[in-house]
Amino acid sequence: MSDPSSAHKPYTTGARPFSAAQKLNVVASTSGWVREQDTDSYQYSGNDNPATTPEVLVAIRNLSVRLGAATISGITWVTTVADFSAGFNLDAQLIYNQAVVVTGNPTITVTNSQAGGGSAATLVLAYLSSEAGGTDLTFRLVIGASSGTIAAGNVFSFGANVTALAGGTIKGPGTTNAIITNTAAIGTTAGTLTVTA
Repeated sequence: MSDPSSAHKPYTTGARPFSAAQKLNVVASTSGWVREQDTDSYQYSGNDNPATTPEVLVAIRNLSVRLGAATISGITWVTTVADFSAGFNLDAQLIYNQAVVVTGNPTITVTNSQAGGGSAATLVLAYLSSEAGGTDLTFRLVIGASSGTIAAGNVFSFGANVTALAGGTIKGPGTTNAIITNTAAIGTTAGTLTVTA
């Protein structure tokens, strides 16, 4: 075996996750508390495959069922560059504390400061896909180049209760309806995204 490094499981189990983003990857499942293997977390579990089975951190039989309804534990930006002149996909993820199943087209709403102009005070992102074992829901709004709805200098953010079912459903264990409300603090933790020229 090579010298110990952060990629070797025996030396890092229990030491990670340490960042806020990595902590969002620890979720409840029927096996217990697990760490989802995304493009970052897998390296800390000693497995070089980001698509591997989630690592069980604490085994508790039927944990997700015992916890009751799934709740929103975080919101993150997927889009890192919002280029007004080129256009972009405005993507964000809604993160649940346990796996959920989505039907239809739920939405999340982004607040636009309109600091640089534009006609839209809010932007509605439509459900796109589920990732990381069903805990991370990706939403998207395609914004064309030089769109009149936004402008360079606009600052996007999340507030409280950004999710709407819009005729769809979000269900957790045992087909229980997931909680779709979130606190303002969860929105604030996501940070902001500023549109560039």
